Amino acid sequence: MPASFLKLARASALAALLTLAVSAFAQDGTIYPLDPIPEPNAIVLGTGGVENQPASESWFRQWGEPMVRNVTTATLTPYLPDPAKANGTAVIVAPGGGFRWLSINNEGWKIAKALNDRGVAAFVLKYRLIPTPPTIEGLQQSMNRTFAAVTPPAGGAAGGAAPAAAEPPRPPRPDLTNQLADAEAAYALILSRAKEWGVDTSRIGMMGFSAGAGLTMHCTLNSKTMKLAFIAPIYGGMGPVEVPKDAPPLFVAIAANDFLFNGQFGLIKSWYDAKKPVEFHLYQDGGHGFGMGYPGHPTYYWFEPFTHWLDHNGFLKAQAAK
Repeated sequence: MPASFLKLARASALAALLTLAVSAFAQDGTIYPLDPIPEPNAIVLGTGGVENQPASESWFRQWGEPMVRNVTTATLTPYLPDPAKANGTAVIVAPGGGFRWLSINNEGWKIAKALNDRGVAAFVLKYRLIPTPPTIEGLQQSMNRTFAAVTPPAGGAAGGAAPAAAEPPRPPRPDLTNQLADAEAAYALILSRAKEWGVDTSRIGMMGFSAGAGLTMHCTLNSKTMKLAFIAPIYGGMGPVEVPKDAPPLFVAIAANDFLFNGQFGLIKSWYDAKKPVEFHLYQDGGHGFGMGYPGHPTYYWFEPFTHWLDHNGFLKAQAAK
């Protein structure tokens, strides 16, 4: 066998091993410290700080994605579409992270760019968070407690076990006073600069992921100043709610094996019973936190039905000239 061929084969094998190693590192659930990512277009919302904050804002990487925690200064980052595509619709995008960190790329920046491709202006909300410990070890423990609080216990009625309770006990709801104020300030800022940003003020919606979905619902149910044209809580809580008389159209997507689903359809039934527009997609699998989706899972395709839904409700049609 020629020596040149052997060298090429060895080099290819080494490259493959390095690729696998890098991929494994990138997708590792281990938390790695990360230098702050520049946000040159972020606009400070001026809603105040966070009481009893033990540490300054910091960044980390987990599952190949950048995350930010201990946010004490809320910001809004505009992502504006090509003017040739712009249709006047705008979306406030709220990333998730248990109100303790933000998956700001997977559930924020990536979503905003995808919306821009559809002619929609997107505004990523970096809202204030519940404090987490300064150390990485403390953060990991905080994460474990957060997920344990919302994950149903193993077992249940399967295999002849005793029937499970109708609904598992819910963890205490966090005080979302800060987060609601941040979202309301973001909405007010978009209103004030609507002409500059090419936004139709009657077509401002909100979408969020996990905790961001919870914030989206909290704004819809409690805000006195936000008049949302549509909402899309993605893999958020599914319990029943009291639907406002002026509730906007609702789009929901979640995986059947998401710990926040747990066989509940209360949110959907609440909207349906109130005779408000609702669209619901329950995917066979995909887990929690899929963001724009991962190849090989049904949830990889959720964004297309969402944009079809926007189009069906008239939000992707070009804004009429005024």
